[in-house]
Amino acid sequence: MDQAAPSRVRTVALLGASGSGKTTLTEALLLRAGAIPRAGRVEDGTTVSDHEPEEIARGISLGLGVAPLRWRAGDGETYDVTLLDTPGFLDFAGAVDAALSAADLAVVVVSAVDGVQAGTHLAWRAAGEAGVPRVVVVTKEDRTRADFHRVLSELRDAFGDVIVPLELPFGDEAAFTGVADVLSEQGHGYDPDGSHHAAPVPPELIAEEHRLHDEVTEDIVAHDDEQLERYLSGDVPSVADLGRTLAHEVCAGEAVPVLVASGTTGVGVDRLADLLCELCPAPESRTRSVRAGDVTVEVAPDPAGPTLLHAFRTTADPFVGQVTLFRVLSGTVRAGDRLVNTTTRAEERVPALFRLRGKEHLPVDVVVAGQVAAVAKLTGTPAGSLLAAKGTPGTSMTAPPLPERPGVYALVLDPVTQSDDDRLSAALARLVAEDPTLTIERAGDRTVLRGLGDTHLAVALERLARVFGVHVTTSPVPVGYRETIARTVEAEGKVKKQSGGHGQYAVVQLRVSPLPAGAGFEFVDSVVGGAIPRSYLPAVERGVREAMAAGGPHGYPVVDVRVEVYDGKSHSVDSSDMAFRTAAAVGLKEALAAAGTVVLEPVCRVQITVPTTAQGDVMSDLSARRGRITDTVSLDGGEVVVEATVPEAELRRYVLDLRSLTGGRGGLTVLPDHYAPCPEHLAPA
Repeated sequence: MDQAAPSRVRTVALLGASGSGKTTLTEALLLRAGAIPRAGRVEDGTTVSDHEPEEIARGISLGLGVAPLRWRAGDGETYDVTLLDTPGFLDFAGAVDAALSAADLAVVVVSAVDGVQAGTHLAWRAAGEAGVPRVVVVTKEDRTRADFHRVLSELRDAFGDVIVPLELPFGDEAAFTGVADVLSEQGHGYDPDGSHHAAPVPPELIAEEHRLHDEVTEDIVAHDDEQLERYLSGDVPSVADLGRTLAHEVCAGEAVPVLVASGTTGVGVDRLADLLCELCPAPESRTRSVRAGDVTVEVAPDPAGPTLLHAFRTTADPFVGQVTLFRVLSGTVRAGDRLVNTTTRAEERVPALFRLRGKEHLPVDVVVAGQVAAVAKLTGTPAGSLLAAKGTPGTSMTAPPLPERPGVYALVLDPVTQSDDDRLSAALARLVAEDPTLTIERAGDRTVLRGLGDTHLAVALERLARVFGVHVTTSPVPVGYRETIARTVEAEGKVKKQSGGHGQYAVVQLRVSPLPAGAGFEFVDSVVGGAIPRSYLPAVERGVREAMAAGGPHGYPVVDVRVEVYDGKSHSVDSSDMAFRTAAAVGLKEALAAAGTVVLEPVCRVQITVPTTAQGDVMSDLSARRGRITDTVSLDGGEVVVEATVPEAELRRYVLDLRSLTGGRGGLTVLPDHYAPCPEHLAPA
């Protein structure tokens, strides 16, 4: 692609619920721009965005699809547009965060059939939290049961007065053949090839179109004092003036235009492309925030400025290795440039540059400020890094962190073969670099993979096998039960072995007591008179600790005990560190067997964000899981935060159940909190 001036560069993220039509709309825009000869179909697995085998098999987007195109807009200018097609499935929210960190505009795609869904709310919120301006596109208007007016009403109910309809459809379902432009009050009919022509507004729409024109005009001029004064004096602004003011409102988040199109028939697609170019803020109108120490710095997209790149996503390509997607925040990048990673301090040489169009690599020589491109084999640059030219202020800057999305679903991984075991750690590290919402935990000799849901982990493991050739089996993460002694007791540990030569001899007298919850372990030396030489006391403590870690009568690690060694016996020849370690372990086991133990279960602190309408169901469900509600906080937008403590054993699949209870709108954070006695009837055998 040819180099474009920053003023004509646009990066647009398509967000929305799974199945809302984002990928099909991306195909339609590429086809209408002449970037592809024919549109692919999600059902056939032939789309540009969804090219990974896991996506084709499931028929949904699972990663971040990139699709650049050139578009000659209605203003006569040619724009360099990069579409970022994001997943709508909740498990892959990390790709949405990455796209928004690079986007100038968020297009929230809503199905005219399904209307406002949980994914719509989440996309709206994500764009708002990222500070990215929004436009809504209603798709699938040609499908059975499509109803634009119902969806428009749902949008207004959900998101308020910022919703500004700019188009009305000529009919619903199979009758959708054109659009009415609310600002110009002109109609546009569509031909089978996706081109449009002037057409009269259908009689049944005329009154509504006039009413909306007046409402939208008044809303736009209300944000511009000069236009408002002229409007009140009877001077109606031109369509071009209204469009410019609306673009400023979109950039400021004061207005969210609503457009309508069909990715299948092409109706409204070319007007959508025009309006995206016109309404999307130019890069120079939105500086990028980075961190310089504790100070936030704004970076202007000057092609002649110092080079600064934001690497916002990495992917593992089985042929070229790691591919890094980046946006140029400032300056101009060429192949062969040497840059410094501002986080790892690694110096990177930029090899051949290219633009990604799905899985296709389109070579480019130069990438200027505002553009999105890709480069292979930057091994020292994880996602979220900045790359700066040496000797420039950018080397002291870092990118702001993405939203934290802690894993709430986990599996234990067991390598199938020794070869898989040898390569597992390196492969998992590359998976986590590709998707930071995955995390790896080591629990003893277990490897635990944690993510945002069951589908998230299933896809990650499929990629682990396909891309990295590492195969594993999985099992649920065992609950981390513990046990503690039930009462104070005294016990003796003895080792006496004689088989010729040096034997083994040690006797320890222990007093074992329970400690308060969370106190851990306390070892007390009360030996007097040298019954046990002081040189052996560290061995006694070590033996006790080893016995606690090995587990009590129920097989779980022992915690919250006080062990006092108050007497014992030794032999001048046969005693040794090993003998006293063994005797101490025997003594502790005798004490636990004599006094009995209490099984402790881990209790987690959970924070759940749900719609107010689902609050009662969620709180009832938590009570059924032995949860204790500790607080509720009402939020704006009809949501409430419920805080509770819940036993870990009740949370193993809770994220999946929560989505069912809340229609996919429940947000969940789980953190370890404390241990508590497990009810006897629920204690594991």
